[in-house]
Amino acid sequence: MRRRTLFASGLAGAGALLVGWSLLPPRSRLGAASTLPAVAGEVGLNGWIRIASDGGVRLAMARSEMGQGVHTALAMLAAEELDVPLDRVTPVEAGVDGLYGNLEVFVGALWFHPRDSEPGAESASLSASGWMLRKLARELGISMTGGSTSIADAWEPLRLAAATARAQLVGAASLQWKLPVDELGVRAGVVQHARSGRRAEYGELAAAAAGTRPGTVQPKPRDAWTLIGQGAARLDVPAKADGSARFGIDVRPPGLLHAVVRHAPAIGGSPGRVDPAAALRVPGVLRVVRMPPYAGADAAVAVVGRTTWHALEGARALEAEWRARPAGALDSTRIVEELERTARAAAADDDGFAFHARGDAPAALRDAASRVEAVYRAPYLAHATMEPPNCTARVAGGRVELWVPTQVPGLARSLAARVAGVDEAAVQVHVTYLGGGFGRRLDVDFVGQAVRVAIECDGAPVQLLWPREEDLGHDFYRPAAAAVMRAGFDAQGRLVALAANTAGDAVVPRWIERTLPLLASPVDLPDRTTSEGLFDLPYAVPNLRIAHSATASGVPVGYWRSVGHSHNAFFAEAFIDELAHAARQDAVAFRLKLLDGLPRHAAVLRLAAARAGWGTPPPPGRARGVALHESFGSIVAQVVEASIDAAGPRVHRVVCAIDCGTVVNPAIVAQQMESGIVFGLAAALHGRIDIVDGVVRQKNFPDYPLLTLARTPRIETHIVPSTHPPAGVGEPGVPPVAPALANALFALTGQRLRELPLKLS
Repeated sequence: MRRRTLFASGLAGAGALLVGWSLLPPRSRLGAASTLPAVAGEVGLNGWIRIASDGGVRLAMARSEMGQGVHTALAMLAAEELDVPLDRVTPVEAGVDGLYGNLEVFVGALWFHPRDSEPGAESASLSASGWMLRKLARELGISMTGGSTSIADAWEPLRLAAATARAQLVGAASLQWKLPVDELGVRAGVVQHARSGRRAEYGELAAAAAGTRPGTVQPKPRDAWTLIGQGAARLDVPAKADGSARFGIDVRPPGLLHAVVRHAPAIGGSPGRVDPAAALRVPGVLRVVRMPPYAGADAAVAVVGRTTWHALEGARALEAEWRARPAGALDSTRIVEELERTARAAAADDDGFAFHARGDAPAALRDAASRVEAVYRAPYLAHATMEPPNCTARVAGGRVELWVPTQVPGLARSLAARVAGVDEAAVQVHVTYLGGGFGRRLDVDFVGQAVRVAIECDGAPVQLLWPREEDLGHDFYRPAAAAVMRAGFDAQGRLVALAANTAGDAVVPRWIERTLPLLASPVDLPDRTTSEGLFDLPYAVPNLRIAHSATASGVPVGYWRSVGHSHNAFFAEAFIDELAHAARQDAVAFRLKLLDGLPRHAAVLRLAAARAGWGTPPPPGRARGVALHESFGSIVAQVVEASIDAAGPRVHRVVCAIDCGTVVNPAIVAQQMESGIVFGLAAALHGRIDIVDGVVRQKNFPDYPLLTLARTPRIETHIVPSTHPPAGVGEPGVPPVAPALANALFALTGQRLRELPLKLS
């Protein structure tokens, strides 16, 4: 009895502490100047901003640039609040510090329906959950570029940091000149006093500003913006155009050696007996290193050479026996068939975890006057970034130095420290440009491998590279999935019920296991990425049930650009088109009737339809298809205009409308919509990974083709003006394009394509 009382009192005490902690505001994200280490001739004002002697601004860049334009957009936020020209802001390495942790990527893990999560009309439970998750994420401090959250996460703290720095600089001038602050102004990085003509550049005031306290600071009101919302040129383009930009594979520290990885041919395999003699006989080959499994990667072998070519030739010559996967060889065809059986069984029994439900969908389906049912399937997909996985590591004197294209520098540092047996403080991480990310660089397996090889190289830096064949054959793939979609109409032809039962592997628990093992759970919790794009359907259907059956196929899975939305949007929007056809209604009009109470969604759909000429005849031999989808806080509608030629489906034009909240740089939004559409079309037309006897059949781009320039359509992007906070743009362009194309092909041929990639029979 005493133990029970003590236990109960302990729980009560812990609960009280938790409640007290939850009521406290989150820790400041301004940061001290010491967080961003000073450089000679520069003065730190907070954890984000340093001022150079010439008045230039150095901005702590805590997000990875992988082509999405984030360095420019974040610099624009700082330039706006500091009143300096954009070209006066220089991104600098932020380092790995909890201050730069991404809070919004954690909030994105919540699952709430759009009708409960529209900005300004969030439900109380969403607001409370978001508050708690932001506090928790602030304590974890995981720096991450992903989930299309970089601008959303930085929107408040970065603008506040820059506004605070500006107030400090103006305050320093006020003290030096003994003039009231409200008589001073700033223009182009110069503090001025109009009446006396006194002026000083930021560089002259920085040292004094570091010691001032600015008091309460608020970022500029919207009507005072001069840069935010403008199509400014990207900061990274000149260096990428002249070749001076430094990607991971461009790193060249003195004495650099090169290593190439070889894994077992089959997924889940490992090296058995390895005879390095043949490899070492290749000129320029220096050593062969065995590597245990790291962060989800299979055990492997690395061949080290004086150049990448030497290492590649040595890897080809390497003689090794390869062990099979202990649990048996994987087969993607059998896996997808099993996923379909699982989804069908769940649909028959109304089983699976229901991410969203309202009304009584099973009863409404049974009582419906007419029903529509369809089964959809999606394959495994690889990331196939243009720059394959790589990392340069140097291990010497009890320290580790990394040069790595990564989306998670803190996790890279943690793994490097564990592999090298040093404290994390002894690991320095330099984040280079990324030659594509798409979620692949949220994993750090190649970092562990690089450090392991560097340990064997006597202090010399080593650049470890995965050849394309290794990249495609040992990726963390976009999960395959199957969906059983069912709907019912009443006697008046109204849609009264919709149910979706999907099956597929969950990404989040597998990613946590290999990258954050201390946070791994012995039991998989529901993973919203398995159902996103379905549970959050915006359509007003009175009886709805969206459920998922999580599986464990054994295929390594990971984040892929737009994650679950990438295939669930296809399931959802292709099926909605089927329902419009069954109801004998226009596809746009049918959707608009179901968008009652969501004016933003309706406005986006109307804009895309109007700009595409929906309702007017397309050119001869062509047809149009439409899709509407919300992901990462942004609402996107796309109209695809397609035909069929000797090579198969051809897309001529894509009209895209987006509401992504406040737009920082409309040119970047358009670029990212174009990028997402091209990426999504490549997957919709060609993308698949086939695993036979455990071995991936696709070896290189001839087997895993991208969309060629000649087959790339004309893309038009139209932005809906908004005063809501910024939402994502890096991924939302991907999901709608596959269903819009499938719907266009149905209009053209009468054939429903329910499996990706889209192939006409």
